Amino acid sequence: MAALICAAAVGCEASGADRSEGLALPAPVPTTSSAQATPTTEETDPTEDYSRLLLEPSDLSIGEDTFKVQSTNPGPDGLPGASALFVNQDDTRAVADTIVIYPDARTATKTLRDALPQLDTLVVGATPRPAPVGTDGTMTVGTSRDGTKAATLLLFTQGPALVRLEFQSAPGDATTDQFVIGVGKMQEIALRVGLQRSR
Repeated sequence: MAALICAAAVGCEASGADRSEGLALPAPVPTTSSAQATPTTEETDPTEDYSRLLLEPSDLSIGEDTFKVQSTNPGPDGLPGASALFVNQDDTRAVADTIVIYPDARTATKTLRDALPQLDTLVVGATPRPAPVGTDGTMTVGTSRDGTKAATLLLFTQGPALVRLEFQSAPGDATTDQFVIGVGKMQEIALRVGLQRSR
């Protein structure tokens, strides 16, 4: 069985709204070749701090709806990368941002494409559609696996990085496509700049 598309669930202890199940990632997503999909220590450094590539709370905050970091994970499921869970001040919206760094862009892209047929295990009742973010940007809107929250998932790659952004909110109040795409593009820029600096 192969790598997760965006491996680690950030350690999200829910306060207020119960987000822990919806934001936790499911079982590993199988791919056709785990050798190709799993990051290797030869070309990626599992000890490197990739948290600098993540979004900041200010990137998510609009007007009076301000976000803060609730939890972080410096190594999603032991893979090179980073993740963070952001919540707004009313504890009614959450955004999980996960980045996994693969040996090269080809491996990141293959991992994303192999995962697409199984996105319905993450967001229920949704059909994936293209999104204008990064490479192979894909977005799907529906409900969380437990059916208690509106959920939007955005996946894309930027070079060797695979990004998973998950947005959750109250039922019937799904995050707007405009906000999702805007946040995705900010993460894409942060990756492009950050990965160039690390070369």
